[in-house]
Amino acid sequence: MKPRVLTVAGSDSGGGAGIQADLKTMLALGVHGMSVITAVTAQNSLGVQGAWPLPVEAVRAQYRSVVDDIGVQAVKTGMLASAELVDAVAELIAGTDAPAVVDPVGVSKHGDSLLAAEALDSVRRRLLPVATVATPNLDEVAQLTGVQVESEEQLREAAAAVLAYGPTWVLVKGGHLPGDAVDLLTDGSQEHWFRAPRLDNRHTHGTGCTLASAIASQLARGRSVPEAVAAAKEYVTGAIAAGFALGGGIGPVDHGWALTRGTRGA
Repeated sequence: MKPRVLTVAGSDSGGGAGIQADLKTMLALGVHGMSVITAVTAQNSLGVQGAWPLPVEAVRAQYRSVVDDIGVQAVKTGMLASAELVDAVAELIAGTDAPAVVDPVGVSKHGDSLLAAEALDSVRRRLLPVATVATPNLDEVAQLTGVQVESEEQLREAAAAVLAYGPTWVLVKGGHLPGDAVDLLTDGSQEHWFRAPRLDNRHTHGTGCTLASAIASQLARGRSVPEAVAAAKEYVTGAIAAGFALGGGIGPVDHGWALTRGTRGA
């Protein structure tokens, strides 16, 4: 049986991020992707025109339906929108015997808010403590901890601030810093630094969703957290390099780049 990965996230009608990006990533990496939709968005290359969270009971029912029958080897979370959804999903993950990758989505690539301000405390108190790996970018670090990162040296401070809320590992994504893209993965005792050249491609919609889903996919295949992150980073770098124009704004990364080259990545 193929490894099974469950994404708990919002739907992106433009197909570049959210549930759609997650399932494409999982297919590309050779695992069976399943979904719990938490919200429906009206979204395109220009931004998010509307978002409608699903009722908590609908989210809980989807999750139980999949996990109780099919089972999962990893769970990934994305857009959760409200405090009630964050609390419910955290409770579900706590009762599931599988690693969880938490992408604490706060804003979209276009700057649109995807998380209610009152939900931040639930992310800190309920969701981060059940995360095997949390994958915040620098804006999300600032939103959650107040730590403003302006240099590579401050990534350690940012990681420590997120780890204080309880995830086993944190991957602080430093892609918003100038120069090479530098990420720090740490559990508070060991550090793994990942560097990739900054690619001259503005079409990067869905990068965060794709990375978190790739990590979950590799964890489901039995890799350790550092191995999973390294393989996921390689896949995402290729996807960014192949990102393509779509509509009149920011296009998506190419989730199928490895498949069109006859490989499933690392």
